[in-house]
Order: sequence, then structure tokens, then C-alpha cells
Amino acid sequence: MLAVLVALLCGAAPAGAALGPLAPANPYTAANGAATMHGDAGSSDVSPFPGPGLGAQSVRVATLGAACPTILQGADGIPIALCTAILDRKPTVYELNPDTGLPVASLALPASGNLFGGVYAYLDNNDKLVLFDADGNLVRIGHHDNRLSIDASTPTGATGVVGIVPDWQGRVWFATAEGVTGFVDPDTQQVKTITLGDGTEHVDNSISSAPGGVAVATDHALYLLRANATDNTPRVLWRAPYDRGPARKPGQLGHGTGATPTFFGPRDGDRYLAITDNAVPAEHLLVYDTAGRTPATPLCTIPVLTPGPSGTENSPIGSGTSVFVASTYGYPYPASPSGAEPTDPSSAPFTGGVTRVDLRPGGRGCDVRWQVPVRSAAVPRLDLPDGLLYTISRDSPLGPAATSLLDTYTSVALDTNNGTIVHRQPIGATYASETLQLAPTIVPGRILYQGTVTGITRIAPLGGP
Repeated sequence: MLAVLVALLCGAAPAGAALGPLAPANPYTAANGAATMHGDAGSSDVSPFPGPGLGAQSVRVATLGAACPTILQGADGIPIALCTAILDRKPTVYELNPDTGLPVASLALPASGNLFGGVYAYLDNNDKLVLFDADGNLVRIGHHDNRLSIDASTPTGATGVVGIVPDWQGRVWFATAEGVTGFVDPDTQQVKTITLGDGTEHVDNSISSAPGGVAVATDHALYLLRANATDNTPRVLWRAPYDRGPARKPGQLGHGTGATPTFFGPRDGDRYLAITDNAVPAEHLLVYDTAGRTPATPLCTIPVLTPGPSGTENSPIGSGTSVFVASTYGYPYPASPSGAEPTDPSSAPFTGGVTRVDLRPGGRGCDVRWQVPVRSAAVPRLDLPDGLLYTISRDSPLGPAATSLLDTYTSVALDTNNGTIVHRQPIGATYASETLQLAPTIVPGRILYQGTVTGITRIAPLGGP
């Protein structure tokens, strides 16, 4: 352990941590790391920037009266947050002061009517925030001297959009909750769509892209799509059904995978594609090889977060030949998406857990490397330079599997070699500090932004940025 701590304090990755490279840089997003909720267009949840580290840290809280799942930052170093107001459920964009994390400007958009609606967006290559509003407009929001404005708006007729990402030609792909996916052409602004499956499949998470295609996970199957070269319409390259289980689980928002698809790989950062299924009692990590035109048997089909029951609403973290999965089974979300079916069982203890799975050489299966009982209350983020996995641990005074309004929240850093917690930083207590399984963002300066149900928490080295 001493050697691990010395390596971390010196800023080096622990020996044997065969992680990386980063996902390919999409030319139509900001640079990797803070361009999307999951870091990059491939949704790897990997940061090229080191996090707050192992020393003393400062914690600053911006209370906004809004849940803030998306905090992004482009080349200009200005943090931009997309939040959902608690009272009227309006998506609201905030520009933050990079030195304090406090808001300097805000812009409210049409109400989505759903606490979890309107949360996915990305920063484009001009540092503009790109998203669909509740009226089906594709908007680009710019920040100009502490002022936010809608700089472009394209009517598309696409309502209920839950996922958005650009491809490598600049098409803005989207997926709706009702299983319609497609794109807005960057040259003509025309909208081209396709319905996935038989029209009964739903999409509950965001979507991802790599040079070879766009990945969408419905509540029945994983799809890889691409624009048809002959008529510029979306087409399905392959469809891979998975075990969706008998019902929605407690701690998940939909009946099916809770994962945004994750591109990763040991050479180019995008050869493999991972999701989790919804099998019972324990769900499985599924990893596919995207090099072929059709998905053969998954390279990896392994139970995770065992012995179960298990489930996750979070996207896997993928880097090199390793995948990290965090449990949300039993997590007490304050609300469910509109029209969501009841869970079975109706509730469950939140025991937590984080698992690392490594692919075998040549993609011949996979193995669990470690599993630890961390009660992760956020989407973990991998700090590639230091070889650390950051998340928020939720602990209750009522017991190791209980939750309450008096719970405490602690930023923890895990050694990726063995899952050992090597640093803890308390960030708050009570419902005001609830991190709601939201994704953090790491930006230059060892700054980590973590959304909460009431605003944004900024964590940085004490005396640093």
C-alpha cells in the first residue's frame, strides 16, 4: 500500500494499471474530458485530467434549487451547467465562475415536465451547449461576457429526446423515449429518423458515438447505427438483444438496461462497446466487438455486483481492457420518470458496490478483478493520469444498507488496482447534499464538479485553483 500511495502522491498511475487510451476525440465536440455528461462522445467516463488528489481539499457549494446532472467545460475554461429546477422542472443553463463554481448567469428553457428530462447535452467545438428543448428545437447556447443566449435554434419536431451526440461528420444524432432515433443534417438541417425495433421499445439513457457508428440502448436491445452513404438516412448496422429481466428494479429508472453505451478499447479507445443487462438475480456486463458488421456472441458476459440481487442505472466506465460498474440497486430516487412501471420489489436496501472487470487477452472472455462494498451515490469518474476512480459514498446513521434524509456524503478516491479507498473528503450531509447518482466532471486544475439535488459542489486542492 505504501508504494501505491507514493505513486499516487507523485501523480503517477499505480503499476499494472493497464488503462487507456482515451476515446477518440470527436471533431464536433469540445475536447475529451468535459464535453459530455460522460466525458466524451464515446461515454467512457474517463478524464484526461487528474482529480483533486490525496491532499487537503476545499469544498464549495453553489445552492441553486435545482438538480444539476451535467457540468461541462470547453477550451475557454468556462464551466457550463445544465440543471433542472425542483419547483417548476424547467431546464436551466448556468454559467459558472471558474474560480468559485458560483453562477454568474442563467437561462431558463421550456419546462420538460419531468425531473429527469432535458439532462443530456454536449459542448460543441465552438464551446456552445447543444441540446433539444422541450418543444423539439435543437438549440445551441453560447456564453458571452457573463451572459447566456440561444445563438441558434432549429425546429425538428423531435419531442421527448433523451439522448444526443454528434457523429464524426457533424450530424447531431438523437434518440427519443419512444424509441425513435435519427439525426439533424448539419448542411441541410433536415431531420432523418428511424424507429428502433417494432415500435414498442423505449430509450431511457443517452447515446454514444465513435468513428464507426452511433450506439443506442433501448429497453430490449443494443443498436449500432450509421448514416447510409447512398441516401443519408439512418440505418441499423446490428441489433443485439439482451436479458431485460421481468420488471424494473428498485434503484433503476426503466425496465431494461440502465446504461448509456460505453465505447472503449486498448488501442484506439473505441473498438469495444459495453452495456449492462437487467437479468435477475444478478445483472451482467456485456461487451461487444464493433469491428465486425454484426455482433457475434459478446466477448464478455459476466455477472457483476454479485451475489445479487443487483442492478445499475449508471453507464459503465471503460478504459483499455477494463470496465468498472457501480451498483444503484435499491437507491431511493425521489421520483420516477413519467409513465414508469412499478418496481419489483417495491423497494430494497441500498448496499452499493463497485466491480472492476478485465477482458482477457485477445478478447477471449473476461474476469472480475475486484469488487468492493462502496455505496456509490454518483456515476464514478476515472482519473486516468493518477489511476484513481472518484465517486461519492453515501453513509447512513441508520445502518450500512439504510438511507435517510440525514445521510452523509463523502468524495472518495479508489485505487483502480484493487478498489481500496485511498482518500476521503466529506462534502455534506442531509438531503441538501444528495448526489442522486449524478455524474461528476473533472477539469484542469484538479477541480472536480459534482452535481447534487440542490446545486453544484466544487472540490479542489486546498490552496489550489
